[in-house]
Amino acid sequence: MGEPMPGAVELAGVGVRVVGRTLLNDIGWRVAYGEHWVVLGPNGAGKTTLLSLAAAVRHPTEGTVTVLGQRLGRVDMRELRRHLGLVAASQRLVDEELLEEEGATAHTVVLTGHTGSSVPLWDRYGPAEHERAHRLLADMGCKDLADRLFRVCSQGERARVRVARALMANPVILLLDEPFAGLDLPAREDLITAVEDLAATRPALTTVTVTHHLEEVPATTTHALLLRDTRVQATGPVEEVLTAENLSECFGRALRVDHLDGRWSARAVRAADPTGG
Repeated sequence: MGEPMPGAVELAGVGVRVVGRTLLNDIGWRVAYGEHWVVLGPNGAGKTTLLSLAAAVRHPTEGTVTVLGQRLGRVDMRELRRHLGLVAASQRLVDEELLEEEGATAHTVVLTGHTGSSVPLWDRYGPAEHERAHRLLADMGCKDLADRLFRVCSQGERARVRVARALMANPVILLLDEPFAGLDLPAREDLITAVEDLAATRPALTTVTVTHHLEEVPATTTHALLLRDTRVQATGPVEEVLTAENLSECFGRALRVDHLDGRWSARAVRAADPTGG
């Protein structure tokens, strides 16, 4: 048999240490093209650090990280990031305050994704780019926001605009770091629906979503990775990983896990709960 096809993201023996503190330890992980992953784990487990490696934002302290066939440390990271889309709830867009001050519309914010710039570079946007920005807003279920000032958009609307911006460069991998943080229930569901729709409209797109909550796992998720204390606790097909046993061990609390219509939920098991165990 021949060699297996290289993955979209491959980590082998990866560790990350900063000022004597271990952020990741002995991580092995492979994401194949077209897969949709969720990364779950308690605070401090290493989820955001893991995503920063996949996003070619940082180098590992030890081990090897290969993204789109390119090994970190042997490739121009800036060039590699042109093929990756990253949306992090904890990080504002580059110079987002400047975009707000200049009265940028949602459409303009999406356009800046074409050039990866903090402000619009109007001479770089032709009819095709404008049309693509409008189409992406429609794909994210917010076409009516095109002419709305970004600064007056709600948190949920901003989240979907940020994803549309990340898609503007036609990335091979879309990385979402806690994209649902701070959203109310309707906004969360709108964004989950938009992410699920991407799996149908862009079957070649690989996605990795980091979240704290099982209820935020899109129904289109194919694989899951659980992190606990900077190490991989479980990894594989989503149905095999998101079990009550695995999640209880990961979060250090007895949990009941339910799976209905492709969506997941979890709650703590009380000692007197006859459905637990």
